[in-house]
Amino acid sequence: MPALAATATPETTLTGLLCLALVLITLGYALGCWIWPFSACRRCHGTGKRRSPFGRAFGLCRRCHGDGRRLRIGRRVINSLRELHDKGTR
Repeated sequence: MPALAATATPETTLTGLLCLALVLITLGYALGCWIWPFSACRRCHGTGKRRSPFGRAFGLCRRCHGDGRRLRIGRRVINSLRELHDKGTR
């Protein structure tokens, strides 16, 4: 039986690169959520208005309350983690 030496395989470098890319993407998204916490409302496309079924009258968008902006999901996670930390330190 031949003796096998322990060598690095290309699969581990590929796995390491994928993990590094995942960490960088996550940190980039978290930084983006910290700098730009709001995004355009998906329902009204950032206008804050919704049309009536016949297209003549406007009303405020129910989802964003006429603001046109929604809090990003990542920012909601950051806010809830901050709340949890604040509750734990008191």
